Amino acid sequence: MAVVWHPDLLEYRHAPWHPMDPVRLELTVDLCREMGILDDPRVSVLAPGVAADEDLLTVHSADYIEAVRAAGAHGTPSEAHGLGTEDNPVFDAIHTASARIVQGSLDCVDAVLSGAAARAVNVAGGMHHAARSRAAGFCVYNDAAAAVRRLLDRGVPRVLYLDLDAHHGDGTESIFVDEPRVMTISLHESGLTLFPGTGFPQDSGTGDAAGTAVNVALPAGTGDAGWLRAFHGVVPQLVEAFEPAVIVSQHGCDSHAEDPLTDLRLSVDAQRQAAMDVAHLAEQHCGGRWIATGGGGYAVAGVVPRSWTQLTAVVAGCPIPLGTPTPEVWREQVRARCGVEAPERMDDGVHLGWRSWTNGHDPGDAVDRAVMLTRREIFPHHGLDPWFD
Repeated sequence: MAVVWHPDLLEYRHAPWHPMDPVRLELTVDLCREMGILDDPRVSVLAPGVAADEDLLTVHSADYIEAVRAAGAHGTPSEAHGLGTEDNPVFDAIHTASARIVQGSLDCVDAVLSGAAARAVNVAGGMHHAARSRAAGFCVYNDAAAAVRRLLDRGVPRVLYLDLDAHHGDGTESIFVDEPRVMTISLHESGLTLFPGTGFPQDSGTGDAAGTAVNVALPAGTGDAGWLRAFHGVVPQLVEAFEPAVIVSQHGCDSHAEDPLTDLRLSVDAQRQAAMDVAHLAEQHCGGRWIATGGGGYAVAGVVPRSWTQLTAVVAGCPIPLGTPTPEVWREQVRARCGVEAPERMDDGVHLGWRSWTNGHDPGDAVDRAVMLTRREIFPHHGLDPWFD
C-alpha cells in the first residue's frame, strides 16, 4: 500500500487562528510512525510535488486557478471565488500548498492503477467543499474530485466516491452531478443544522446521472449505532448495484463527539469500523482497489491523529486491535506541541452494535426516517426495493 506524506504538506494553513491546524497532520504521521505502520516493508511513502495546471483544470476552471494564484502572490481576495472569506483566508502558499494536496491524491491513483499498490491513503486530502470555480469550507482545490477524474480519464469505467465527513460533500457532488460513471454517496449531518446547508435526499443527480448522487442527511446527535445503521442501510446495497471498479473515500473525522464544529456523536471506534467496512467493500467489489483521503476534523490532538492512524492501518491491511495503548513518546509530543493530555488508548473503548436493516425500519426513529428517505429516492434507479433490499 502507499501513504502520501511530506512535511511540505504542512504549508496548507489559512491563518494561525484557523481551525484547520496542520498540526493534526503532523501528529497523525508521528502516531503512524510510532505504531510501526510506516516501517512496514509493504508500505511505500509518496512525497508529492505540486500538481500541474493541466491536472487542476480537469476539475477547476481556468479563471479560478488564476484567482488562487493571485491570492497567493498578492494577497488578493476574490469574493466571486470564495477567496479571502472567514472560512478561506488567503495565504502566501495557497496555490502551491493546495496543488500539492491534489498531487498527493493523483499519486495515489497512479500507484493503484500501475499495480504498485492496491490501496493508498492521503490524509492531507479530502478537500470536498471546493467546487469547480469556488473555494468553500476551508477547501481550495478538490483533490478527491481530481483523483476521480484521473481514474475516469485512465479508462476506469465506474468510480464510487464515498464521503463520510460530518459535512455534506457538496463540491465533489457538484463536479460529478451529471456524470453517470461516478456515484457520490455522502453520509452527513443534515443541512438543516450544519454547513453547507445542502445534501438532501432529493438532490440525486441530473440527466443520465439521475440516481448517482446519494445523500443521507442524518439528524444532529446521531451516534455510533444510528450512523453505522445508516451506512449499512444504504452503502453496501448501492455499491453492489453500481459495480464500481475503484472506491475513492473521504474520512473526515469531524463526526466525532469531541469535534468542536459539528453535532454528530461518533467514536473513534465507529470511524475505525467504517474504514474496515470500506476496505471490505473494496475487496468484495473492486479487487481491493481503494484510495482513501482525510477531510474535516478539528479536535486536532485527541481525535484526528487516532482516527486517521486507524484509517492508515486499515488501508495497510493491519488494523490496530481495540484496546491498544497510544505510545508514551507520542503522548509527550502532544503535550509539547498542544499543551494538552493525549488519550491513552487508540480507541474510545465503546461497545459497537447496530440494528440490521433486514429487520425492517422504525418510522418513529429519526435516523430510520432519514435513511428511508434516501432509499426511496435512490434505490428504484438501481432496481432495488427501498423497503426490503
